[in-house]
Amino acid sequence: MQSLAAKPLQTEPNPSVPRLILYSKLSDSELVDKATNGDRRALDTLVERYSPRVNRLASQLMGDLEEARDAAQESLVKVCTRLKQFRGEAQFATWLHRLVVNTCRDRMAFQRVRRSEPLELDEYAVADDADPSSAAVLTDLRRDLADALSRLSADQRIAVVLRDSFGLSYKEISRVARMPVGTAKCYVHRARAKLRTLLEEYTPA
Repeated sequence: MQSLAAKPLQTEPNPSVPRLILYSKLSDSELVDKATNGDRRALDTLVERYSPRVNRLASQLMGDLEEARDAAQESLVKVCTRLKQFRGEAQFATWLHRLVVNTCRDRMAFQRVRRSEPLELDEYAVADDADPSSAAVLTDLRRDLADALSRLSADQRIAVVLRDSFGLSYKEISRVARMPVGTAKCYVHRARAKLRTLLEEYTPA
């Protein structure tokens, strides 16, 4: 008679038990595949992952807090409704940047950007216990930069924000903003020069 203790334990996985999917660990392409096949949680994960970037890009392009929020919200809605149009010919982030840029361009074409309200970016918010003088300087700097950006042409603003704030290469800017690489370089050069001049005007002698 064999001892029960000598019987090896069954270690093979039970195929009837579904494997838990950690959506936050999935790549963009994996999430896109699942989302386009009706997986709502995958779509929600994509939106959550890129919402901060969408908000930051819209804020810097629109130059007005209320308009930026509307543009960001509109862009995220478009992600949900147009995701099946993404063909994988470029990275998802590139497709998303283009969608946000086009949304902001459309809004800027029909409504002049207001400069009366200072731009407040959450990621640059000053901590409550920060030095008051430093907080005031940062607030003034954000206001001056937002005003200076709003005085650039739309294409110059798009190019310089994508280059200097988001670190895109000129080739990536060309794909996102649908402009030749040489044009993107020209816009960035001119935008930097104008921003430098404007910010020097804001600086007290």
